[in-house]
Amino acid sequence: MAVVNLTPEEMEAALGDKLKALRLSRNLDQQTLAERAGVSVRALRSLESGQGSTLKTLVAVLRALGRQDWLNTIAPVATINPLALTREAQPRQRASRTRRAPSAG
Repeated sequence: MAVVNLTPEEMEAALGDKLKALRLSRNLDQQTLAERAGVSVRALRSLESGQGSTLKTLVAVLRALGRQDWLNTIAPVATINPLALTREAQPRQRASRTRRAPSAG
């Protein structure tokens, strides 16, 4: 099932399933992960079950699992555009003119 076709509730559940699978693959119980993340077991349980959570809980759990890099897929770190450097990084003031095709004749 494609992510774009999921409801917000289905997306929360899928994210919770992924976090739970990651926790289990690291052989951690909920109590241990909750302690490492600095969140309550109840908050972790809600996150893993897709029943709603806070962004703070999600970030804390990702950090405790060593997967805060997942957040970069949401908002990648900006990269430098080499062309912007050659133009002294000034914003464009207008669009370029369209070029006419050479006349045949």
